[in-house]
Amino acid sequence: MPSCPVQGGKRTVHGLLASGTELATQEKQPHIRMMFAMVLLGALCLSSSVSLATQVGLSEKVLVFPYETDFSYVALIPQKEMGLRSFTLCMRVATELPEERQIILFAYRTADYDELNIWREKDGRISFYMSGDGAFFHLPPLTTFRTSLCLTWESRTGLTAFWVEGKRSAYQVYKPGHTIRPKGTVLLGQDPDKHLGGLEAVQSFVGEVTDLNMWDFVLSRSMIQAWHYGHKVPKVPKGNIFDWAAIEYEANGNVMVVDDD
Repeated sequence: MPSCPVQGGKRTVHGLLASGTELATQEKQPHIRMMFAMVLLGALCLSSSVSLATQVGLSEKVLVFPYETDFSYVALIPQKEMGLRSFTLCMRVATELPEERQIILFAYRTADYDELNIWREKDGRISFYMSGDGAFFHLPPLTTFRTSLCLTWESRTGLTAFWVEGKRSAYQVYKPGHTIRPKGTVLLGQDPDKHLGGLEAVQSFVGEVTDLNMWDFVLSRSMIQAWHYGHKVPKVPKGNIFDWAAIEYEANGNVMVVDDD
């Protein structure tokens, strides 16, 4: 009989069979028992596939992470491999978590490295990590009101900056010559301390995320400002790594997809 993974490891075919002895006992009706098991197994596999099914497109939608958990996240599937020597990442984010609480805003990890992580630190600074020590920025605080936040970096010079409400921070020089490795996993809501594992509730994101887009080049000032004001093509090119309107994603746990009212 084929096997199917079941979340939590508790709802097993054998456990459900034990509760179904009124239909068939192991000693007297083995063929009915086998049919019962196959039906249950199929139902469990269907349930698992639905909960983790890939969805497409979040235009005019918001991801809501309502609770602190160690299991709620959204996996994003890039349109192209993320072997990057430059990028622009933009999103709109809101949270009511206190400033002394560390928050993961974006996590991209390969098997051995945190390739690209964005955090709000316990001291309120926004940080950016690529495979090691990070760069830290003093920015206006994230609040319950939505903030438009972008990050740019390019390998040739190492110049990196955050953009808040269309305004650029001071540049920092961070990891010139570095290359972000491909074939990893992008998560919203959690920081995997290992490839798809090691999740911690105290670092989880609680709040709202919308309009996340990513490009494999540095957008100009005018393009970032146009994105901030909600403009689209031709003023802002579609994200060629992540395009919110056509993004592929898999939601797990207590994550809500709601209309952007």
